Amino acid sequence: MARTPSNMLPLGTVAPDFTLVDAVTNNKVSLNDIKGEKGTVVMFICNHCPFVIHVNEEISRVANDYRVQGFGFVAISSNDVENYPQDAPKHMWKTAQKNNYTFPYLYDETQGVAKAYDAACTPDFYLFDGELKLIYRGQLDDSRPGNGIPVNGRDLRQALDAVLRNATVSEIQKPSIGCNIKWKE
Repeated sequence: MARTPSNMLPLGTVAPDFTLVDAVTNNKVSLNDIKGEKGTVVMFICNHCPFVIHVNEEISRVANDYRVQGFGFVAISSNDVENYPQDAPKHMWKTAQKNNYTFPYLYDETQGVAKAYDAACTPDFYLFDGELKLIYRGQLDDSRPGNGIPVNGRDLRQALDAVLRNATVSEIQKPSIGCNIKWKE
């Protein structure tokens, strides 16, 4: 199991725009479509990564807890499906249903969106404020498969809570750790 860290895109970066197909609905979804009034969470995930599987339930809980408070959520899979067919869109909708995703699960076929976000691993989390400026990037929490630490979404939740309190999000942020994005050759 590879342990690839986030690249930690510079804070203040404006969210790169995108329009991708939702593997669940087959509709095109843009950044503007999912943007939340308070902020927007962009997550790079995939179907097969053990690090993502480990946190899937908490990803759904966080989205459900904060969507109603004005945050938009979206998940994007950018893996090369020729070499990793288990991450293909025909399997993405099953993952979304199994894990009760209440947010779009988009397929980045060209991998251009992952490159624009400088995404490196799955899972990788980005929180943008209401003006789509990056205020948090990195891990969901300290839990990893097999390390015995409970999955609770603490790091991302603290950033979301800071936005709700109109407080500054701490600049001390830990990179996510996960499987590397499976880049096309």
